[in-house]
Order: sequence, then C-alpha cells, then structure tokens
Amino acid sequence: MLEALIFVVFPFCMVYSAVSDTMSMTIANRVPLLLLGVFLVVAPLTGMAWVDIGMHLAAGALLLTVTFAMFALGGMGGGDAKLIAASAVWMGLGMPLMQYLLVSAVFGGMLTLAILAFRSSVLAHITSQNMFLRNFSKDAGGVPYGIALGIGGLLTYPSSPLMLWALERLAAQ
Repeated sequence: MLEALIFVVFPFCMVYSAVSDTMSMTIANRVPLLLLGVFLVVAPLTGMAWVDIGMHLAAGALLLTVTFAMFALGGMGGGDAKLIAASAVWMGLGMPLMQYLLVSAVFGGMLTLAILAFRSSVLAHITSQNMFLRNFSKDAGGVPYGIALGIGGLLTYPSSPLMLWALERLAAQ
C-alpha cells in the first residue's frame, strides 16, 4: 500500500498539473497540498529519519522562498511556485532536486521558445478557439510552465529517495 502511494501520487500530481496548466493556465492549490500531505504521511512510514524529513521540508521552504520572490517580481506564476516547492519536498536537498530543477528549466526554455514561435505563426490565429491550444496562441498570455515542471518531475522522480525506497522494497520481495 505504501509503495502504491509512492508510485502513484507524485506522478499523478505532475501529470494533472501539466494538463491543468495547459487547459486553464492554473495549477490548483490542492495539488501542492496533496503532495505535501502525502509526503508527511508516507515519509515517516518508510523509516526515513526525522533529520532527513526535516531536510526535505527545508528544500521545500527554500524553494518556496525563492519562487515566491520570483512570483512577487512577476517572473513566475503562483501555482508554479507552489508546485516547485511541493515537488522539492519529495526530492529533498541533493542531486534529485538539482536534476529536477535543471530538467524543468531546460524543458521550460524549450517550451517558451516553442510557444513564442507558435504565437508569431499563422497557426496561432487559426487555433485560438481550440480548447487545447488557445492559451498557447494568446500574445498577452504567459507560459504554462506546469508542463515543464510536470515533465521534469516525471523524468527525475525515479531517482528521488522515496521512489528508490519503494523500488528496493519491491526488489526484495
């Protein structure tokens, strides 16, 4: 049961955030709250040391501070900031978090360039009423960065501490 939560919750939240951000340019508050709540329940049950749990929470607090400042300066959406912080809690301070941030930044840059190119094309006008593409075609619209965060999270999650624990448990059976 515990392994199932680890295998399902984080990936589901990443996919949900990407789709939600694509469709509505928002990431609901329930997503980072679910990520944080499930982590707080699951981590102690896996035998993770309290110091390590504290370091995971510190990673989230650090990223929330940085991303909230970016949000306040207009450089990032509020949902993106909360999602990054909640994802950081699952990754912890260490290489998985660095990989997550790097992969998300690379995909975010590629996504931004692709959207800018799309917005200057004839296709943007034609697809402006399409429910999947309308947010990509708005000149004044931002970039649904939840897509990049979702991809970054899915690609780097297998190296996160909880996922490694769950994989070891399955291998031992």
